[in-house]
Amino acid sequence: MPPSREEPRGLLTALLTRRHPTLADALAAPTLDAIGDPVVPVSTLTEALGETTGAVRIVGELDVAPDAERLAGLRPVPVRYQLDCTAADLDDALAVAVPAPLTVYVDAGDLPVTARALVGAGHSPGLPTGRDVGEIADFLSVLAHAGTGYAARARDADEVLALLAATVAALRGDDVRAALAAPDPGRLTALIPEAAAAVREILLAVEVDDPAGVARDLAALGLAAR
Repeated sequence: MPPSREEPRGLLTALLTRRHPTLADALAAPTLDAIGDPVVPVSTLTEALGETTGAVRIVGELDVAPDAERLAGLRPVPVRYQLDCTAADLDDALAVAVPAPLTVYVDAGDLPVTARALVGAGHSPGLPTGRDVGEIADFLSVLAHAGTGYAARARDADEVLALLAATVAALRGDDVRAALAAPDPGRLTALIPEAAAAVREILLAVEVDDPAGVARDLAALGLAAR
């Protein structure tokens, strides 16, 4: 269960997510405190799965044109949307209007430049895997005090750990490159609840292929949802 408005969000609470082919697949997935809202293609959100779907939280992956009439009929209603686009289509992505926050992953281009453009449009930038330390540090310099936050993709627990450490460093004005290169789990576990919640205002979610496995690996490092 997500934290209440009065309770600061834990560093790992509902942090991890993954993409699912259908809503049914998402509903059948394991539930852990570290696993958050699943990503489900918008094109699949027309199937009738009973009354309980009204309370389900999902992220809608925009695999179809964001037509207002189509989006108005989605069940369950996404709490956030997600879009992948090419660098050539960035201008179109900037103009997308949906009834909930939108995260945009751009496949190429200058990472901090696209991040500034997306933040300026009111969208959350997505941080893809495979970018180098310098690019990520410059990206986080844009996002550290932006109001949109960002989401990211990671391949394993080590990359999730590095993202958390780097986000903390960006907020504190510390050396982000050093945090990415040698993340310290101890510094993360020592965060007071309010500081952890501030990190999660910036790092909205991390998409991985195996959230349960990544959660176990993070717990082995002393990082567990609470």
